[in-house]
Amino acid sequence: MGGGDVERLIQMLSRLPGLGPRSARRAALSLLRQPQTKLLPLAHAMEAAAQSVRTCSVCGTLDSTDPCSICSDPQRDHGLICVVENVGDLWALERSMVHRGTYQVLGGTLSALGGVGPDDLNTASLFARVAGGHVREVILALGATVEGATTAHWLQERLISSGVAITRVGHGVPIGGALDVLDDGTLAAALSARRPA
Repeated sequence: MGGGDVERLIQMLSRLPGLGPRSARRAALSLLRQPQTKLLPLAHAMEAAAQSVRTCSVCGTLDSTDPCSICSDPQRDHGLICVVENVGDLWALERSMVHRGTYQVLGGTLSALGGVGPDDLNTASLFARVAGGHVREVILALGATVEGATTAHWLQERLISSGVAITRVGHGVPIGGALDVLDDGTLAAALSARRPA
């Protein structure tokens, strides 16, 4: 069906998150129908990204500069660090435009079953930044999972003696959420994290 190059393109596309074999076929067909306006620009953009994008030595995000554009931005609050599990979480927070501080991307969470220990996480630069004395608050914005809670607890234990404020993002009832459709864990988190009205 279309030859070896077409099949290879479909196979490569199907490896991307959210694209199964059928979606990959549709994407490949769309690209191949307009190679000059879709396929070649995509190929050039991918090649450029592969050559220029690197991991920020300060926070661990992906950028074409090191330090990244967030870490080098003088308008950012460098005394406020938001710790996230992965780059996707950082991008989500940036889209919401609610955090004007900097970040620390861990690259995962602690998981005994998954074989992820403290040495596997990107924490050395976080501890160095806190030890530098300019950080006043670390926000632990990790998922509401067992691994996220374990990682947050481990980080809190390591940072408590530094004197910086350690906070966690709220978990619970989303805006517009109805109580009768929420799971038990979300309801429990919402009740335990209640605050004065």
